Amino acid sequence: MTPIELQDFGGRYARAWCSQDPASVAAFFSEGGSLSVNDSAAAVGREAIAAVARGFLTDFPDMIVTMDEVAPQGQSAVFRWTFPGTNTGPGGTGHRVRFSGFEQWTFAADGLIGESKGQFDAAEYARQVAHGIAG
Repeated sequence: MTPIELQDFGGRYARAWCSQDPASVAAFFSEGGSLSVNDSAAAVGREAIAAVARGFLTDFPDMIVTMDEVAPQGQSAVFRWTFPGTNTGPGGTGHRVRFSGFEQWTFAADGLIGESKGQFDAAEYARQVAHGIAG
C-alpha cells in the first residue's frame, strides 16, 4: 500500500468507527482477520470483530475516533488514534472519556487488515469511565 493509500485507508477506518455500524468496522478486515485489544484473546472473523466494535459503540454512542497518524512500519502499519466519548450506554456512568492508543496492522493478500493488535492504557480508561476526564 502506498503512503497515500494508507492515509486514505486509515481515514476511512476512523470514520467507520464513528458510524455506529459495527459491520462497517469489520469490513476493513479480511474474512478471517483478527483483532486483539490490550493482549486479549483475538476476535477472529468479521462477526467477532463486529461484536468487539459493537461493545464500544454501545457503551459510547457519541464516540468519535480520530486518526492521529498512520504510518508504515516494515511489512505492517501503525494506526494511532484518539477516542473521546461519553459512557452513556446501558449501565453507563455518564462520564466523558478521552484516551489514545494504537493498532499494529498486518495486511492480508486482499489488501484488508489480516491482524490488528491494539493497545491503550486500560487503567486510565477505567479511571475515566469511573470518574471522568481529569482537569
